[in-house]
Amino acid sequence: MPEPPLAVVDIGSNSGRMIVVRLSTAGCLEIISDARTPLRLVGEIDSEGRLGSAAVERIVAAVRDFQSIAVAARAVRTVGVATAAVREAVNGARVVERVRRDTGLEITVIDGEEEARLAFLGAVHGLPVEDGLLVDVGGGSLEISQFRERRLSRSWTLPLGALRLTGRFLVADPPRASEISQLCQHTATTLADDKVPPLTGEQRMVGSGGTIRNIAKMHHATLTYPIPRLHGYVLGRREVRDIASRVCSRRLSRRAALAGLSSDRADSITGGALAVQVVMEMLGASDLVVSGQGLREGVALARLGGRLPSSSAVREASVSALVSRFTTCDSARAQRRRRMVAALIDMLDPETLPELREALDHAATLLDVGRSVDYYHRWEHAATIVLAADLRGFSHRTIAMLASLIERAGRDRASLPGGSVLLSADDRRAIGRAAVVLALADELERRLPPRRLPTLQHRRRKRALVLSVPMTHQWQPAGVADRFRRVFGEALVIEPAGSMTS
Repeated sequence: MPEPPLAVVDIGSNSGRMIVVRLSTAGCLEIISDARTPLRLVGEIDSEGRLGSAAVERIVAAVRDFQSIAVAARAVRTVGVATAAVREAVNGARVVERVRRDTGLEITVIDGEEEARLAFLGAVHGLPVEDGLLVDVGGGSLEISQFRERRLSRSWTLPLGALRLTGRFLVADPPRASEISQLCQHTATTLADDKVPPLTGEQRMVGSGGTIRNIAKMHHATLTYPIPRLHGYVLGRREVRDIASRVCSRRLSRRAALAGLSSDRADSITGGALAVQVVMEMLGASDLVVSGQGLREGVALARLGGRLPSSSAVREASVSALVSRFTTCDSARAQRRRRMVAALIDMLDPETLPELREALDHAATLLDVGRSVDYYHRWEHAATIVLAADLRGFSHRTIAMLASLIERAGRDRASLPGGSVLLSADDRRAIGRAAVVLALADELERRLPPRRLPTLQHRRRKRALVLSVPMTHQWQPAGVADRFRRVFGEALVIEPAGSMTS
């Protein structure tokens, strides 16, 4: 049985956010509901370091709204955390007590180290990264977490949040060049003074938090791109620099209209984007992988007993969680298809790269989800679902491979809008070969008696591949045989075999 729903409330320096989640039987974190409201607490701390009464009223109102959403989503408990603004306010304890008295919710003010740990757990969990640095940009602080083999090794909490930097340095509208220079120098000096190490070797930079997600949304809006979600999106350093330049060159009134930018971040995006730019330059990151998850998901995983498994285990669990939502998926049939796909690819294309092999294996499981929409167009529908689904642990490139494999297995042509952003010409040729393997495995599986795992045998005869298949009749493949000849340069002959293994 899956875990009962859990609600997590996060009182951040810029925004209040909440999610309701459930840990599936496959170990996948499923989002049931969420909400967000601007709080902008950093700007409400007065000269004595106190959060003003108006800010406290906003927190209380946000928590009440979040609690109603949690109840409607049938969450059995709610966990609340607060970060930099409440942590640094001299009256932070009184704010927490006021929230408890008015709403009944116990808010835990977490320190910078715990914030970094939880943000790491949430952000890296669903990404295929092993070693590197996580950069989490909040409104008041910036957390950097170093990890090796998906385990946290060290963290830094720096006073470089988007609202804090914007309020301190960027006074003019639009910001002056001298203000931008001072902000960048301050950020670089802070990183150097705290001895944050640069990336080395194959390490990757991961980015989380609303600032980075907004930068990604702005860039995403400029492209024809096949995958709608931001989780796993890759931003290059030059692209971050271009967006930072674009937002800093516009007055606030014009900046708010930029595609992809949330209106309540129009003022703070300037300082936040510049901070991300400097961090990438100082730490040697040519790009960063955007995480759509972070602190809230980390809190949920920690409370639900979740851990940080291998990225391959996350992918397997995510695929299992997706197919479990569709009654048209038959695990026994999928297992037979996977077995035949593995045998066929070894026969026909043994040099297939591991990434494509794994994608082909998952495609053999996922293609049946399209039958829930329309049997006759199941391939196209399955590909669309793969592109839109919340598959965790996959890079966007691998998701594009998956969708293209499934679609091309069904109709032998690609129609992935924007697919060239993620897949090269060599990728598309390799996918075309693998798609024929998937199509053949599906055709064979549909003709085999149920509840049996097939053993395929083969031999080559006069420029033909002869497959011995445990079928009860002679089958003459038509369309798939023509595709097979075009792709592999030999004929396909299917012979019935007299043996079958359980």
